[in-house]
Amino acid sequence: MLTINNARKILQRVDNLPLYLHAYAYHLNMRLERVLPGDLLDIAHENQLRGVKIHVLDGERFSLENMSDNELAAFGEKARQLNLDVHIETSASDKKAIDLAAGIALKTGASSVRFYPRYEGHLQEVMAMIACDIAYIRDTYQGSGLTFTLEQHEDLKSHELAMLIQDSGMDSLSLLFDFANMINANEHPLDALKTMSPHITQVHIKDALIVNEDGGLGHKACISGQGDMPFKALLTDLICLGDEEPQVMAYGLEEEVDYYAPAFRFEHEGDNPWIPYRQMSETPLPEQNALEARLCKEKQDAVNQINYVRSVLQQIKQEATHLLNH
Repeated sequence: MLTINNARKILQRVDNLPLYLHAYAYHLNMRLERVLPGDLLDIAHENQLRGVKIHVLDGERFSLENMSDNELAAFGEKARQLNLDVHIETSASDKKAIDLAAGIALKTGASSVRFYPRYEGHLQEVMAMIACDIAYIRDTYQGSGLTFTLEQHEDLKSHELAMLIQDSGMDSLSLLFDFANMINANEHPLDALKTMSPHITQVHIKDALIVNEDGGLGHKACISGQGDMPFKALLTDLICLGDEEPQVMAYGLEEEVDYYAPAFRFEHEGDNPWIPYRQMSETPLPEQNALEARLCKEKQDAVNQINYVRSVLQQIKQEATHLLNH
């Protein structure tokens, strides 16, 4: 239930919520080099968003990873001219991946780097490896001006992620909360949000259907508003994090239609379960004869999500207004 205090926070914050375009909303178009990093900046600007979240590999041959220092500087300059903040994302936590992503962030004038671990092994062994990676990030980049976010990404549970942040000794490290990725760790969105909430500063917004899988849960991402995620409740709670100032600094619009992730954690596992290795996130390309239509649909889905999220924010605002006026 919405409290008077939270209703006031909503009215102070909702109209200026920092919405970011997420490159994954254009994943298929970027894999085929139809949408490139510079195009994302234009799309974000056209839709009056605060910034972009972009992976080092997005755009294949034309990705940030493949740009020269001059090209990275030009990308950063374009972002500044359009008054857009840039967040860099990578899909690993080891030294090589972090150095590459942080280097790109510094060369483009980006403000933040997102990472997530992809290690195989027993849970306690995996947690120790991640803690070592975080110690490297702290020791190397604590004074760089960059903030870092660890995303909950399908295999670790909320309390495990919170523990990694608490033990990190790194002020500029926090959690990125994804609307659906806790499903695969056999958790539910509002419970995961509650556990992670002291540490969340960034968000990936998407919707998904929950798939029951033999003692675990998978998720299939879908059009926002058509899945099982408690969309409005999650947004409401996230807006209200932080007493004096908003705690969440960036909401990434990550429409991911047809992305599927299997169960990774199970009901009857012990306290040190095996965590399997997994590939980077990828949505399968359709057959050749369906490709052009699918690429067009992806672009439309991305814009539709922006409009849908804004409509939900208006509903939240109306409910807060109604509570304060009665």
